Formats: sequence, structure tokens, C-alpha cells
Amino acid sequence: MSTKNFVSIYAAFLTTLLISPIVISDDATPIPADAAQLSGWFTANVKPLADRKATLDPALDAAEAGAKVIKVGKTGGEFKTITEAINSIPSGNTKRVIISLGPGEYQEKVKIERTKPFVTLYGAPSDMPTIVFGGTAAEYGTVDSATLIVESDYFVAANIIVKNSAPRPDGERKGAQAVAARISGDKSALYNCKLIGFQDTLCDDKGLHFFKDCFITGTVDFIFGNAKSLYLNTEINVIPEEGFTVITAHARQGNSEDTGYSFVHCKVTGAGKGAYLGRAWMPNPKVIFAFSDLGSAVAPEGWSDNFKPERANTAFFGEYQCKGTGANPAARAKFTKQLAPPQANEFISLAFIQGSKWLLPPPKV
Repeated sequence: MSTKNFVSIYAAFLTTLLISPIVISDDATPIPADAAQLSGWFTANVKPLADRKATLDPALDAAEAGAKVIKVGKTGGEFKTITEAINSIPSGNTKRVIISLGPGEYQEKVKIERTKPFVTLYGAPSDMPTIVFGGTAAEYGTVDSATLIVESDYFVAANIIVKNSAPRPDGERKGAQAVAARISGDKSALYNCKLIGFQDTLCDDKGLHFFKDCFITGTVDFIFGNAKSLYLNTEINVIPEEGFTVITAHARQGNSEDTGYSFVHCKVTGAGKGAYLGRAWMPNPKVIFAFSDLGSAVAPEGWSDNFKPERANTAFFGEYQCKGTGANPAARAKFTKQLAPPQANEFISLAFIQGSKWLLPPPKV
């Protein structure tokens, strides 16, 4: 190649760099250890739609640009029930539909089918609506007992209470477990939501998920499934239980599965005692708690191999810079990990859930 041709090609390359937009992902920016910096970090890294077009999934960008609002309410509104509003959304929907719920209690079993992506359930933060139903595993099967079932992608919920009102399992009735919410779609976010139940409260089933400023309460396996989820500034409330009490039952079955739960700046509260942060329900669970306040409800050993010693070699249970009376590293089960910074970095940024591609701030209606 002649010098003249080389110079021309190099000049063209530089010109392309200058006129092309530079896309920088904020995914890798770590969540700060100081909780006081959390709000600023979120605002800087989860920017509104207008600032995110370069990194968002194209389908999501197009959907948000054509968003519409449907109002549901006991008095006024276009629909009286949430189910009626969902039924009005066509299959194959390509635009964001915000279902704005008036205050009060909606006694119904709600399902958003896979064919209806881009659905938002929104309630006023000052008067949060409640969706409540009493389905049990005996009647519907465990995962389909949920009061709210979401199978579609790009789901968002903000300022919603979801409750399963079935009686507390007593250890004698078969199929008494009862799910409040099952999140099975990809790229779903819940902001300032309360999920209330006993056994199996949240089926965090599959896909990439984000939970922020939420409250989740239960007794046994009350966060379970095989999703890859980031929980941020969320309260995990343990209800007192005489028997085996467990917060998470992650369902990863092999190292080839890119799934796991990361709890960052969360609080474990409640009057319960001896609760495990997680158990090896399946052979290869992956769960960590970072920068979290672990209260007295947490068992000293922290984690369980589920009475299967061989799973101590395959489970990944870790903690990073946690505090509280339930966070004593010296008492932890030997197979668990106190993470070093290089190990923790994987779990304490939006990169864990590919957030730059789909995560947007909570809606305002």
C-alpha cells in the first residue's frame, strides 16, 4: 500500500470516529458501598429514555416512544378490573401500555400473557393499590397459584401491593404454599412494590429482573426460582416460623446456566429466628448479599446445603461487606464465601442484569 493511500484511509477512519456517536455503557459502574450515595448512583446510571436511545433495545425504545395510559378504578376509569384492562391489549403489542390503578383492593387473579410485552402496572405511591387473591398449590399448582403472573417481557410494576391471602401453611395441609407474584418474563423491573405471603411468596422464575425499594415477606423459600435478578435497597422480612425457615431457594441446576440472585444494600428484618439466607434446593444455586444489613432473624451459619452435603461443593453462596447481628463471618457455614472485591464486582453493578439495554427509571403518571 502506498503512503498516500494509507494516509487517506487513516483520515477517513478518524473522520468516522468523530462523526459517529460514542456509546458508553454504564453497566460496569459499581454500586457504591455508602448507602447515602445510592440515589445519586441510580440517577447517574439509569437515565431517562431521551438519554438512553443509544444503548436500549430497539424494540423497547420504539415501545416507550408510543406509550399510552389506561385507567382502572373502582369509580371512574376506563375499566373496573385489571383483567379487563389487560384483555384490551392486543396480542403482539408493540407499544408501552401503562395500566394506572386507582386506590383500593382488587380481588382478582391477574395474568399477563407472553404475547403482551411492554405492560406497566402503576399505582400512586401515596395510596398504593392492592391486588389480592387466595390461590394455593393444591388448587393451581405452586407457580400458577400466584395472584400476579407475568409471562411477558419488559414488564414494569411501580407502587403496587401484591398479596396472596391463602391461610398460612401449617405443615399438615398438602399444597398449602401460595405465591403472591410470579415473574417469568425477561427484562422486568419492580419499583416500590410490596409482595406479601408466607411460603413461596415470590417466584422469581426466569429472565433478567430488577427489584428496587421493595418489601418482600414470608416464611419458607419465599424468594425462589431460576432468574438472574438484582435486588437493590429492598427489605426482606422474615415471619417467625417454628420449622425450617429459608429466604431464597435458587433453582440453578448447572454451571452452564447464567442465573443468580444478588441482594445489594438490602435489609433482612423480622421477628423470626434461625432463618437461612438461602438453601441448596437445586445443585448449583448462586446467591450473594452485599453491603446489606442482616438482622437477628438470620441463622448464625447463614446458609444451608439442604441436608445434602455434596451440594456444599456446587452451591455458590457469598457475602460482601455486610453488617448487622446476623452477619458474623466467623459463624458461617464453611462452604460459603466471604467475597473479595474481584469476586464481588460481578454482582454489584447493572452489568449483572445487562441493565444498559433495558432498565429505565420508574414511571411517573
